Amino acid sequence: MSPANGRFFIALLPSQAIQDYANEVKQVFVDRYNSRAALKSPPHITLQPPFAWLPEAMPDLGETLSEFATQFAPMPIALSGFGAFEPHVIYINVIKSSTLLMLQTALANHLEATLGIVDAVGKTRSFTPHMTVGFRDLTPENFRLAWTEFQHRPLALAWMATQLTLLRHDGERWTVANEFPFLRTDEATACL
Repeated sequence: MSPANGRFFIALLPSQAIQDYANEVKQVFVDRYNSRAALKSPPHITLQPPFAWLPEAMPDLGETLSEFATQFAPMPIALSGFGAFEPHVIYINVIKSSTLLMLQTALANHLEATLGIVDAVGKTRSFTPHMTVGFRDLTPENFRLAWTEFQHRPLALAWMATQLTLLRHDGERWTVANEFPFLRTDEATACL
């Protein structure tokens, strides 16, 4: 990636109460398992993984995301227990609702068609919505210890997702760059 480009990704951020809970869990990974990488972003569900984008083209990206988001209604998101991608990732499990799956697919298709943003890896595997609490710097040994602690831990939380969030990497961590509200008011969400 050229240094002139910014790094961005698109996600759903949970309610503040759920962010606080997820950050407490992330802190457990710091304190007990020497895993700090998950602290470099707010708790989120990634819809479009990191991509490079020119700062001068930000208006195009913002306009595209704003237009896209208006086609969707706020949607319930449910969390249930913990999951893992061995040997480095432990996450809060997000229930795969048809609405969430449709949103992610529609967003990926829309970004590719309008801006040429493509997640090549995402095209080769199914979308697994999740909220990471420990990853990358979690050693295999600490993964096993942490998974023993978290794999059966009960968790049942929910919130209403009301917007897409664009996050930007500032060189050290991911921060919120912009938010795009879901404006559709009826129960049905448009298929784009």
